[in-house]
Amino acid sequence: AAGAAAAQKAWAATAHPVRAAVLRRAAALLEEHAGEIMDWNVREVGAVPGLAGFALHVGAQECYEAAALPSHPLGQVLSSEEPRISIAQRVPVGVVGVVSPFNVPIILGIRAVAPALALGNAVVLKPDPRTAVTGGVMMVRILEEAGLPAGLLQLVTGGADVGEAIVTDPNVRVIAFTGSTRAGRAVGELAGKHLKRAHLELGGNSAFVVLADADVDKAVNLAAWGSFLHQGQICMTVGRHIVHESIFDEYVEKLAAKADSLAVGNPATEHVHLGPIIDENQRDRIHRLVTSSIDSGAKLRAGGSYDGLFYRPTVLADSPLDAPAFCEEVFGPVASVVRFSTEDEAVGIASATEYGLSLGIVTADAMRGLELAQRIPSGIVHINDQTVNDEANTPFGGVGSSGTGSRQGGAEANIDAFTETRWITLRRTPGSYPF
Repeated sequence: AAGAAAAQKAWAATAHPVRAAVLRRAAALLEEHAGEIMDWNVREVGAVPGLAGFALHVGAQECYEAAALPSHPLGQVLSSEEPRISIAQRVPVGVVGVVSPFNVPIILGIRAVAPALALGNAVVLKPDPRTAVTGGVMMVRILEEAGLPAGLLQLVTGGADVGEAIVTDPNVRVIAFTGSTRAGRAVGELAGKHLKRAHLELGGNSAFVVLADADVDKAVNLAAWGSFLHQGQICMTVGRHIVHESIFDEYVEKLAAKADSLAVGNPATEHVHLGPIIDENQRDRIHRLVTSSIDSGAKLRAGGSYDGLFYRPTVLADSPLDAPAFCEEVFGPVASVVRFSTEDEAVGIASATEYGLSLGIVTADAMRGLELAQRIPSGIVHINDQTVNDEANTPFGGVGSSGTGSRQGGAEANIDAFTETRWITLRRTPGSYPF
């Protein structure tokens, strides 16, 4: 952190076209070395090639978007009741601490690293130790090759003790953390104790509401992707399927058939739809949530079993609303399906959660879907789509226990996240005061 702070001042004073060129070059290098980086993503993270390619695409776009930040207007001229010029200027915070998770390390690291650097900051990056190459070494090497001066991007690896050291170090002024709600609470509490801003992107248990007029086949296609992509190890994953009673049985039958048809295995050696769970602890937690939900009354319609780290896509029908796999974030390939009769009931079920990250609604009437969405707290809403979506230019974040309401993505959100506001006034001659 001290090395980053020492390097930051000269970088902040560097002409904006130079900083922009580094980020553009980094994006081009990500694209140029796509094959090698995707291979690491598949082998280290367990991502299927399609997801690995998507992560790389978004990662490159994050760098391209960040390259536009150095030349973006970074202030305002304000009205003043005095004879002076009054300006609000956005200035770099100094050093940003970035703590990223294992599940999609390219996107969830670079989306903070790239804009923070582009805006004149230095970064101390701590990836999850299980994915330190894809989430750490790769980014450092790419940016080094892109011409980033030494010292500006510091990579440290390790566990919670290292994360705590980053949060408490006096050189680090802003924390960008992506991870579980439990860990995020600890980060937020520690950052608050040290009077630091913490941008927290945390867990989710996203609702997918299917209205009576929805096309069931299309809804099931969306649902399977939203629940089973990347083995369900995505914060936006569809966890709660809330389906109108008139189409419930058909929906469950077709979703279970889809789950049973999906291939699970090693994405590095065979063509599969789902790869491995990240480790045994996470696999065991998933299975514990599934079995306890069945014990609570949920009906197992597909999956519910594993071989090693490979967990079958699972469908639980008629889950009690307090079943663990329905009311908790599973972070695994588990779809819990419940029925509703009225829109008020659907809103009540969808809203009955501490989380508020992403929401999907499927209906033949898009305006009806949008009106329904206005009644359900969520940082992200997709009408006639599933909940797992990401683009580099969009402000991403949730409400409730899904985050602190801060956003990353897009010029305005990134500038707000990684700069401070300084008020400046200029008088032609010194002012005069009564004493």
